[in-house]
Formats: sequence, C-alpha cells, structure tokens
Amino acid sequence: MSTSPIPAAKPIIGDEERAAVDRVLRSGMVAQGPEVAAFEAEFGQGLVGGRACVAVNSGTSGLHLGLLAAGVGPGDEVIVPSFTFAATANSVALTGATPVFADIEPRYFCLDPAAVESAVTERTVGIMPVHLYGHPADMTALGEVAQRHGLKVFEDAAQAHAATWKGSPVGTFGTFAMFSLYPTKNMTSGEGGMVSTDDPEIERRLRLLRNQGMLRQYENELVGLNNRMTDIHAAIGRVQLTKLSGWTKQRQENAAFLDANLDGVVVPPVSEHATHVYHQYTIRVTADRDGFVTALREEHGVGCGVYYPIPNHRLPSFGRDLDLPETEKAAAEVISLPVHPSLSGEDLERIVTAVNTLTKAGA
Repeated sequence: MSTSPIPAAKPIIGDEERAAVDRVLRSGMVAQGPEVAAFEAEFGQGLVGGRACVAVNSGTSGLHLGLLAAGVGPGDEVIVPSFTFAATANSVALTGATPVFADIEPRYFCLDPAAVESAVTERTVGIMPVHLYGHPADMTALGEVAQRHGLKVFEDAAQAHAATWKGSPVGTFGTFAMFSLYPTKNMTSGEGGMVSTDDPEIERRLRLLRNQGMLRQYENELVGLNNRMTDIHAAIGRVQLTKLSGWTKQRQENAAFLDANLDGVVVPPVSEHATHVYHQYTIRVTADRDGFVTALREEHGVGCGVYYPIPNHRLPSFGRDLDLPETEKAAAEVISLPVHPSLSGEDLERIVTAVNTLTKAGA
C-alpha cells in the first residue's frame, strides 16, 4: 500500500518536552527532586481536585504501593474486573492478597456493580474498578456496594486522565487512585505513574514505600521498594499536563466523527453521567473479529488493537475457571480504532472508509 499506515497510537513528544529534559540534565539533579515535587502538585491541582499525589516509576508500581499503603495483604480479597490489562490483578496478587474476578456490564466495559456485590465474601477488603478505555466505571453504584459491606475502593484510572463521573474527576472517589503515564496513554512522562489520595497516612506510606522505606536518608521506617520517578520523567510529564486538555478535546472530536460515520459496528456509548476521554475508541464486531482486524491492518493500513483478547482469569498466571459471560463476549468482539490527537481529517476518513467497506463486505 502506497499510503502510510495509520498508527493505532502515537505519543506526542515535542520541543517543549525536549527542552524540559535538557533543563534537568543541565541542573545535575536527575533523580527524584524538585521536578517530581512540582509535577505531583500540578497533577493534584489540575486533575484530582487538589488531592495529594505521589509520583512513581510505573502505573503498576502505583497500584502495588497503593494497595500496600492501604494495608492490603495476605488473607485479603480485592474484587477486580477480568476484562482489563493484567497489571490490575497482578498488583493485588503481589501484595499476597487474592484478586477476585467479577464480570463487567456490557455497555461501558467496566465492573458490573451487581456482579461485584455477588462476589463479596468475609475476606473482601476492597473493590478495584477500572475506568476502561477512558470511560468511568459507575462510581455511584460501586460506592454504594462498598458502603454496604464496609469496603474500600481503589481506582485503576490508568486510562482515564480527566474523565469525570457526575461532574467529579476520576481519582477522587477511592482510598487511592492510580494514573499511568506510559507513552501511549493520554499524557505521558516517558514512563511512570501517579497515585492520588486524600488520606494523609496513606500518602505518607506511599512516599515511604517508593523510596526504600525512608523519607530522610538512612532513616528507614519500613521495608520499601525503589519505585521512584526521576526528575527527567517528571519534567516531561509537567509539559504534557499543560497539553492534556487540548488533546482530550481532540480525542473527543475524533470520536464524535467516528460515531457519526461508522456503519455496521457497535460504537462506544457514553453514560449521561460520564465524561469519556477516549484513551481508546473501542467498537464491537460481532462476526469474525480477528479477520476484521487483519483486514483493517493489511488491506487498509489502519492500525488497531484488541484490548483484551484473553480475560485475566484465563491467563496462565491465574488460570481460573469462571463464568463471566460479558467478559468473554467483550474479549471476542472488541476492536480499538485510532482516536489519538495526531489523526488528520484524511486519516479519519480512511478509518471510516475501511471499517464501512469491511462491514458491507461481511468481513
């Protein structure tokens, strides 16, 4: 094909990010320092209503340390979706606790509150909803389940920077929330994660756990890890944070174009209570999804992804035999189309033409 392929995702790194990195390198302070502190403050004010934020070296580290800081450990259970990236359940397992997989609701691909309630046992200590693809989980209903059973809520907001539920930003509902800053997310620090909380003790424990258990050098208060973010990464993240609003608006406009023009597929609905930030634009194809993906890539040059083809409970790392029908259905039907801010009008037209050609052909 002579036309260049359209990438499924495209990190945007510009001159301002490069200048920020150069500034840090010239300063000589490249580990956890003033850039990290500034990034934490700016992220907190900009995205989570002023909650305290703690920067770490990855989203997975953020979930892991958040759970440890909240006291989750051996003998505990945390209810999680199976339809998500493995880091969600992995983080629970790494604490010694047990991830309990619950089904999703079919419209927004997020935890089904009724399924969560059915999964509660005497060992359950928390619920970890994932705001999948940038659409918030039903934090009203999940919060009610948590309140009825005396459970904590831990938000996996890896894909949902600036998403809202009933006007409140994700990252402000739980005991803690984690945002990923991986290169393909809606904003990046190159690699990293950010944990938000309104609990001062959890914030303090997060800061200890990420830095070998110490706030002051050689005064190790507990057994910790080395999960610090560098000033280099934080400098990139600070620049990206200033651009997030514009990029989010472009993602939403791109999604609206696809909504209005795609035929023969199920486009992603949006709850009346939600602001969707479209980390992914995920459609359902009910016949031969894998053939559809191959044709999009090879015949039309449209990059796309399947997130996620194997539910977590069936991964070799967990290997559980469970009845999660909506999870299995989604895993067999979903395709994520390009929606990133770098798409041109011509790119969007090509995506629509490719999808509609394939649906008409019955591919």
